[in-house]
Amino acid sequence: MNWITNVVRPRIKGFLGRREVPENLWIKCPDSGQLVFHKDVEANLWVIPGSEYHMRMKADQRLKSVFDDGEWEEIHFRDVAVDPLKFRDEKRYVDRLKDARAKTSMQDAVRVGAGELEGLQVVVAVQDFDFMGGSLGMAAGEALIAGLEEAVRREAPFILFAASGGARMQEGILSLMQMPRVTVGVQMLREARLPYIVVLTNPTTGGVTASYAMLGDFHIAEPGALIGFAGPRVIEQTIREKLPEGFQRAEYLKEHGMVDMVVHRHHLRSTLSRLCRILTKSPAVAMAEPIITPLDVQPVEAAAAE
Repeated sequence: MNWITNVVRPRIKGFLGRREVPENLWIKCPDSGQLVFHKDVEANLWVIPGSEYHMRMKADQRLKSVFDDGEWEEIHFRDVAVDPLKFRDEKRYVDRLKDARAKTSMQDAVRVGAGELEGLQVVVAVQDFDFMGGSLGMAAGEALIAGLEEAVRREAPFILFAASGGARMQEGILSLMQMPRVTVGVQMLREARLPYIVVLTNPTTGGVTASYAMLGDFHIAEPGALIGFAGPRVIEQTIREKLPEGFQRAEYLKEHGMVDMVVHRHHLRSTLSRLCRILTKSPAVAMAEPIITPLDVQPVEAAAAE
């Protein structure tokens, strides 16, 4: 019997007591690998200090960061069939939905709110990547259409924060049908002469990119966001060529004209406010901070004129 191992060490541990350390106390930056205190990242709008890496934001966090005083009115949408195709792969679709709802406290991948952005009425829709990869299904389509209709009713700009892996395979063609349905909703907004601004976050891919996420009057991207239809590996295997450095990243797409602006998250709220006021010809408000980051090469007014 080893008395040091079996007697002394257990007594020392019991004397010191066991300290419970929360699992999410520290966050590791995916870019630099540095460990950052969770509260510091949260207070910094989920941007890693130092590396400036933009972490994903949950839907409620995003809505809170956009609206004045973090307050908004939830826009509800009608119920849809839970599992219209009775789909099952390794797991039943209804069970996947239950898990996603328990994880995110959301009904589906899209959440819509209405409120004021620096005193201007706006409607904001957010796709949450934590809910089954932000995939587009019937419920998400209904939420987006409800938001577009509410924007028309309020005569307010509509802002979409896109983050998705594409259509939801468990709903098959019913998922694909949401792309033209939302596109019709966007056209309804356009006929009402109301702004439609899209903020492309990391990642925005698949059928969402191929439809309503690229129909905005303005396209803003967050730094480093992956934006595209198919993934880089699939494209390389198809064309059998090496892709350029940074291909499908926000900065590369801005240089090649696919997005209008790349805006740091700290300046995103003021940039959206300025754009909405320009496009609706509303009076400007006094700005305490510049809205253009070093990632941008022209003022908002010049970009709007183009």
